[in-house]
Amino acid sequence: MKKIRKGFTLIEMVIVLFIISLLLLIMIPNLAAQKDHADEKSKEAFKTTLVTEAGLYLENNPDKDVTDKDKKAMVTTKELSDGGYITKSQLGRAEKIGITEKDNIFDYVENNKPS
Repeated sequence: MKKIRKGFTLIEMVIVLFIISLLLLIMIPNLAAQKDHADEKSKEAFKTTLVTEAGLYLENNPDKDVTDKDKKAMVTTKELSDGGYITKSQLGRAEKIGITEKDNIFDYVENNKPS
């Protein structure tokens, strides 16, 4: 008599589940590390965008006073937002990373460089 096999045996299912769980144990910590790395790169790119927009703001507003002895201009995210150089969502993102509306963008970026 011919034996008909319609499904997997219990041992085959256990082996497959074991292999899948091993793969997940390897992948999940790596995915979390990659997300953290991507977030950090995104934050640095956003800071570069703010500095670029602040430079453009200074270029378009030559009468802006230089405020300190190091000849650094004072440009805030509030000024950039009011001038249309950054959007309201970018202003919110700046606040999320710790740049308040009163902070000088150039000082903040210089003091918070990645290590």
